[in-house]
Amino acid sequence: MSPHPRSPRPIREVAHDLGLAPEFLVPYGDDKAKVRLSARAASERKPGRLVLVSAITPTSAGEGKTTISIGLAQGLAAIGQQVCLALREPSLGPTFGLKGGATGGGRSVLVPTEEINLHFTGDFHAVSAAHNLLAAMLDNEIHHGNPRCIDPRRVLWRRVIDLNDRALRHVVIGGVLEGVPRETGFDITPASEVMAALCLAEDAEDLRRRLARLLVAMTLEREPVTAADLGAVGAMMVLLKDALLPNLVQTGEGVPAFVHGGPFANIAHGCNSVIATKMALAHADWVVTEAGFGFDLGAEKFFDIKCRSAGLDTAAVVLVATVRALKRHGGVTGKEKLAEPDPAAVERGLGNLQKHVENIRVFGEPPVVAINRFATDSDEEIEVIRRACAAAGVPCAVADIFARGGDGGRDLAHEVVAHAERKSRPFTPLYDLDSPVQEKILAVARRMYGADEVAYTKAAERDLAEIERLGYAGLPVCMAKTPNSLTDDPQVVGRPEEFDITVRNVILAAGAGFVVPLLGDILRMPGLPASPQAVRMDLVDGKVTGLLGG
Repeated sequence: MSPHPRSPRPIREVAHDLGLAPEFLVPYGDDKAKVRLSARAASERKPGRLVLVSAITPTSAGEGKTTISIGLAQGLAAIGQQVCLALREPSLGPTFGLKGGATGGGRSVLVPTEEINLHFTGDFHAVSAAHNLLAAMLDNEIHHGNPRCIDPRRVLWRRVIDLNDRALRHVVIGGVLEGVPRETGFDITPASEVMAALCLAEDAEDLRRRLARLLVAMTLEREPVTAADLGAVGAMMVLLKDALLPNLVQTGEGVPAFVHGGPFANIAHGCNSVIATKMALAHADWVVTEAGFGFDLGAEKFFDIKCRSAGLDTAAVVLVATVRALKRHGGVTGKEKLAEPDPAAVERGLGNLQKHVENIRVFGEPPVVAINRFATDSDEEIEVIRRACAAAGVPCAVADIFARGGDGGRDLAHEVVAHAERKSRPFTPLYDLDSPVQEKILAVARRMYGADEVAYTKAAERDLAEIERLGYAGLPVCMAKTPNSLTDDPQVVGRPEEFDITVRNVILAAGAGFVVPLLGDILRMPGLPASPQAVRMDLVDGKVTGLLGG
């Protein structure tokens, strides 16, 4: 068994492992640092190979993509490979809500854990401030005579906060002393278009261009009003100047990790920043990254939005599955029953795993299945998954990385390296950008979810007509959908068939560079659960307790 995670090494030592000279670091204490963008151009090595970690449809039983990503990276290091992680930053919303921290678990964790899960280096706060400054400047323009004739009924830019707060979904601002009252609301910061623009930008100038395109309102003549029109871009760049730099930390076993950006995959594109990914590729032979929620959400967007925009491709795709989650998809509902051996329930849940394997192959990417082992998993249950993978011609490996860290990730690491040696052709996008928006939505719905048809509300039809009128129909689609089902109904598990999905609205994110169809009842501001993780947290003798859930 591997040793317990050691104390973090000085961040300069971690940077040295990547060939990063001290002049490229902006230290935040001894255990974390930002890395100057010039470090990428200074690297003369051949870019490394990118490994994407995704998963089956999430359940309350847990899948552990982040834990597998960290354990795989530690496993690659354990077999002698030079490796770096490129992951998203946790949001305070789920940290204090249902989930708790999002830095892995057991012996496969990021450190310093508490700082990464909380305020870290302030990137989320900077995104929130830049986003809300733009909202304030827009309202200020209307207050001071409204010289651009902005239509208060067509103000599109809401505010954001990085907490779950359902009371802020719909608010009324203004009043007797501040002009005509207007309905608006808050989204959670990971849904901010500023966050998406930051995470898709190649560099500072690309970020500036994306911010300039942010569509915030329409005039009375139905002409668009952008952040550039309001003169807000310069000030937003000032607020984002440090947030643009990727953050360097490490795993509990000392493997370097870039942790930067944090869009959710159910309401945004769900990938860490392009800047961090390319910085890691410039300094390591292997880079392990992750896309949020199931393959139908984050990973589809990883390929169709991030890879297409940034010119990236993968050497391997890892699909995470657990015995517990497959039991959920097989109809087991009681939490206590998940610990009881039930190979038949695992068998019944295999349809969901098989669908995601098929989804990965749509992109021309043969997957590796990682079985994230829990202590209660029986050998018979594991064997059910192994047989299913063998029948599908898919390599798989058991990863006991929660209990054993890098040692428990060796088998998966060997499988990924061997798999990457066999893969050669580039990925195939799911749709052509020149296709009508409706065709792109239908392609995702049919090929990723298994839906028959797509229905549109009258509001969604009006949104699509407006997007066409403004000339943005050639953008990719960023589907906003429940992560808990392949359908738009979170209660439907397994592999459903013969169903339709409904598009409620379509939001234009011109700055980020995509359009966002809202499916079913999906919301861009979550609420807290009946018993939020926040009630279990405390500061005891200077130490944070209750942060990691459980």
